[in-house]
Amino acid sequence: MTRRKPLAEQLGALKAALEQRIREEAARLQRQAEAARHEQAAREHFCREIARTVGPVQRLPDKGRTVRAPVAVEPIPRQRIADEARALASSLSDELDVTTLLDTDADLAFRRDGIGPDVLSRLRRGRWAVQRHLDLHGMTREVAREALAQFIRQAERDGLRCVRVVHGKGNGSPGREPVLKGKVRTWLVQKSEVIAFAQAPAPDGGHGALLVLLRG
Repeated sequence: MTRRKPLAEQLGALKAALEQRIREEAARLQRQAEAARHEQAAREHFCREIARTVGPVQRLPDKGRTVRAPVAVEPIPRQRIADEARALASSLSDELDVTTLLDTDADLAFRRDGIGPDVLSRLRRGRWAVQRHLDLHGMTREVAREALAQFIRQAERDGLRCVRVVHGKGNGSPGREPVLKGKVRTWLVQKSEVIAFAQAPAPDGGHGALLVLLRG
């Protein structure tokens, strides 16, 4: 059976522990006070150096106002964006004859060298889900060319694989011929990001749109 310590012995141990705790707390407070004195001395030294450098200064009266730093707004590089857009647009030529590069099927599909014909078949069947689309309805040729260049470039940057480009069916055009249909094919062939394209299935626009496969 364990013998319980006398009460006097227990109280003595408790007193010793409290005294040790008090000494540690006093030491901590002393260190804080010393650090505060050093900080105050450094601040006063800095103020004296400033006063010695710039001359006498007068503290402004405190009016109780809080001065907030303005929120930094990241600048928009508008000029760079405009320059890139012009460069992209000018890189797509209207004069390139791409008829020899297109497959001779009904919808004049396209695939780059090294891309098998099965890729076009799977593209037509919807093997790749459309991740983004661009509608060129109502755009002039110049505006459409720039919009398409930016669209393909951004899609490739975002890691997209399959996109849809709507060029229209020409129902409202003179002679009921789509103005942009041939141009869009010409422009797409010139974009290195494009490895294949084919006419979209009926639910995705039919002969008024193209499904475009981008390099992965």
